[in-house]
Amino acid sequence: MSEQSPRQGSSGIRMGKPFGIPVYVSWTWFLVAAFITVMFGPQMRQMLPHLDDFAAYGVAFLFAVLLYVSVLLHELAHSVLAKAYGLPVRRITLYLLGGVSEIEKEPPTPGKEFMVAAAGPALSLGLAGLGLAADVYLIDDGGILEVLTWQLWVANLIVGVFNLLPGLPLDGGRMLRAGVWKITRNPGSGTVVAAWGGRVLAALLVIFPIASAFSSGQDVDPTSLVWPLVLASFIWMGAGQSLRAAKIRARIPQVNARALARRAIPVTAETPLSEALRQAAEQHAGALVVVDHEGRPVAIVSEAAVQATPEHRRPWVNTGSLAKTIEPRMVLDAGLSGEPLIEAMREAPGSEYLLVEPGGEIYGVLSTADVNRVFIGV
Repeated sequence: MSEQSPRQGSSGIRMGKPFGIPVYVSWTWFLVAAFITVMFGPQMRQMLPHLDDFAAYGVAFLFAVLLYVSVLLHELAHSVLAKAYGLPVRRITLYLLGGVSEIEKEPPTPGKEFMVAAAGPALSLGLAGLGLAADVYLIDDGGILEVLTWQLWVANLIVGVFNLLPGLPLDGGRMLRAGVWKITRNPGSGTVVAAWGGRVLAALLVIFPIASAFSSGQDVDPTSLVWPLVLASFIWMGAGQSLRAAKIRARIPQVNARALARRAIPVTAETPLSEALRQAAEQHAGALVVVDHEGRPVAIVSEAAVQATPEHRRPWVNTGSLAKTIEPRMVLDAGLSGEPLIEAMREAPGSEYLLVEPGGEIYGVLSTADVNRVFIGV
């Protein structure tokens, strides 16, 4: 199972860096490997009667490893094409339900979105076709190689077809999103349609086996619902995350540096905090910027540090002792808004930013907390 994802946690074992893309294996993969080994061991013993039990389970474990190599190739197809389009790829992680490609930015056009999404299923279906051809025309010894080839091409066929289902977070959902985006010229509309498609798929994954059992007059076996419920939960949660992401993106145009900035006044580092706050209140300013003796900004007074300073101590505390040095990347153009502003803040994480006019004049201070309030309730 594949999806495009934002940044994830860093747990896992680093396995290499093909095409310059770090690949990690999550600890949850070992649970899946053990499950596949136990489940397919008896089947391998039946299909390869000349093997003893230990060897049969060894072949089942080899199948688990090769299956995840196929998943890795699937994810590499997404990531390599994304890099070719100039989209940064943070890493690939193999985990419990398949793999995830952490592509840092969304494709800029619906066509590129469609191509990046389609690359994974196309690779899986291509592997299935090659495996089928090898199984039919090249391998006919009835041994381990033929059994593994058969198992792998069938598995890749299932992975490819399943990922083409039209619902987020599956690749087919991203392809559907690209199509709706192309028609409506609104990526948000595409996300909403594809996310609800994912929720419908999640419901069908549970409803279908139950309806099939009832229609055939059989009792529903609870154990047969475990895997559909796991997949349905994953898809439902992924679709929900996509809907929340769409709501967040809809609010991004409201993020305007000038509108959200707090007016700042310049003070020297030696100015007592109480005096600096008095001047700020007098001028209806909400932030303090420490300047040198030539009037150049050198630090921003931390609002959290000010709040933590008891009022009776403020006359004895110098403003400079509560300030953070301004790094060049923490100075932003006051005219930024929307996605460029979010991207600038993402590249230089911090609590406060100095906003300046094109000529270098101080406009004010932008607080990350004020930006985050735009997205409250999403």
